[in-house]
Amino acid sequence: MAIRIHPTAEVSTDAEIGDGTVIWHHAQIREGARIGVHCIIGKGVYIDVGVVIGDNVKIQNYVSIYRGVIIEDGVFIGPHVCFTNDIFPRAIRPDGSLKTEEDWVVIKTLVRRGASIGANSTIRCGVTIGEWAMVGAGSVVTREVPPYGLVYGNPARLRGFVCPCGAKLRTVRQTSEHIIAQCPQNHFQIAIPASNWKAAMSPSR
Repeated sequence: MAIRIHPTAEVSTDAEIGDGTVIWHHAQIREGARIGVHCIIGKGVYIDVGVVIGDNVKIQNYVSIYRGVIIEDGVFIGPHVCFTNDIFPRAIRPDGSLKTEEDWVVIKTLVRRGASIGANSTIRCGVTIGEWAMVGAGSVVTREVPPYGLVYGNPARLRGFVCPCGAKLRTVRQTSEHIIAQCPQNHFQIAIPASNWKAAMSPSR
């Protein structure tokens, strides 16, 4: 399938774009970025130098994805999500001179397969968002999100676990090390580490 790029989008000739990907109004794709097949890149999206995006990824309007971010297949990123890449951002050095690229240390961020990130969320660099995890709208993610984890809030905290379909998982039984959780809609089951499940259910969180 042909790649579709809106006339107002700015796509570097040094970026790699997979077949069937659609890039909408005023998006900017920088040099060295790699975008897989059948992706949707919404209006006003910014994809920085060297960013890697897998196949079948949906990126909604005005998302900012900065250098150091890797997004695996099947990820959903809601509108106005922002990824950071610097733990200690400064415009100038202590002597007042303007910082250059050589002064920055890029901290990598990884979003695993099938994860979803809700609108207006901010993702602090250096974290991994696990496979099929879900980040609620407006969250500020400052630490790791486990596979299938449901997090939301500022800072985002673990609130439960979700099925790949999106429904919240329920306890079926417990082993010595795991909670066996099941989707109430399609009966999908997954073993969740008991420590993670306990953390998600703790009222102090």
